[in-house]
Amino acid sequence: MESSEWVSTSMPYLAPGEKGRPDPWTAETAAAGRRGRQRIVHAGEIAAPPEIAEPLGLAAGAEVVVRRRMMYLDDIPCEVTDSYYPASLARGTRLAGTAKIPGGAVALLAELGHAGARVREDVTARMPTSEERAALDIGPDTPVLHMTRVTFDDRDRPFQVDSMVMPAGRQRLRYERTIG
Repeated sequence: MESSEWVSTSMPYLAPGEKGRPDPWTAETAAAGRRGRQRIVHAGEIAAPPEIAEPLGLAAGAEVVVRRRMMYLDDIPCEVTDSYYPASLARGTRLAGTAKIPGGAVALLAELGHAGARVREDVTARMPTSEERAALDIGPDTPVLHMTRVTFDDRDRPFQVDSMVMPAGRQRLRYERTIG
């Protein structure tokens, strides 16, 4: 029987893949013999909440572009992901639209001259909001993991903040680093 747990590593989502390849989520799940898909729920400009503005180095309320995606593993909702970009970077690009981006946002950002050189991830566990319970089809007593990922360029400037919420019992986060 196939496990409903998903082991997630960050690496496929940090560097652009080869041109013409599927987005990292689709590729990673297919390589594991699973079916991953995503649905763009919303995209557009908003006033940055403080918890997004601060890591982007922006004033609270500054304009940002947000893309909200529902991620599915074998047709089961497994993650709500909001990706935020300074409006000056993303306005008028495919990041501001609801269509899928060929190769994923990381590939488009690289084309736009914004490649990640460093990433910071913070993971917390908490109880879900009512909106998260509904989106992830979980009960009120099911905890979630909340990961915030900030991506920095080679000048150590932040250009992307991802806020990901996933049911704790369906997700395992794995970190592997080279030592030395």
